[in-house]
Amino acid sequence: MIRNTLALLTLLVLLAGCASQARYIDPAADDGPVTMTLDYRDFERAATEAVEDMLASGAVDKPGGGRYIMAISRMTNDTMQRIDTDQLVKKIRVSMLRSGKVITTTAVGLDGAEDEMSQRARELRESAEFDQSTVQQTGTLKAPELSLSGKILQRNHRAGKEQQVEYFFQLSLTDLREGLAIWEGETPIIKRGPNSSVSW
Repeated sequence: MIRNTLALLTLLVLLAGCASQARYIDPAADDGPVTMTLDYRDFERAATEAVEDMLASGAVDKPGGGRYIMAISRMTNDTMQRIDTDQLVKKIRVSMLRSGKVITTTAVGLDGAEDEMSQRARELRESAEFDQSTVQQTGTLKAPELSLSGKILQRNHRAGKEQQVEYFFQLSLTDLREGLAIWEGETPIIKRGPNSSVSW
């Protein structure tokens, strides 16, 4: 009984100690150590540079005004890390939407719709259980005009007692009518650190 009580108290002390070391980080003022792997600051930088360059280029200025409809194409992770490329894509999408220049369709994707509800809602046509005046009618979905694709590359090099890890965020914006890339960008992120540092 005493042994169990001591074990429980020890566990509680350890958990309390771990919890007291955790803290919130303000992403806008994070001066924490740089990792050799990709972290949220790298995705933020790559997305910000891509959007700023895209807007400055005039590629998304629609003649006559209005917003382009963009679909998300293949985003390839060619790094040694298991990362979700949507960490980059979502930041770009949000910024482009806020710019008023581009809106992203979730009804079209390489592997099917991102949001399947666009099609599922249309399956309610002819169902006696639903008020047909509230069901989405034919010919209302909007086809994409632009496509965003890209790749994240990683290259490792030894430099004496240090290693250099190079990341390249490559993006292309394609006009789907003509199949031409109307904007392309590359953001390099280079990190140098001890050979003992892990980059995967």
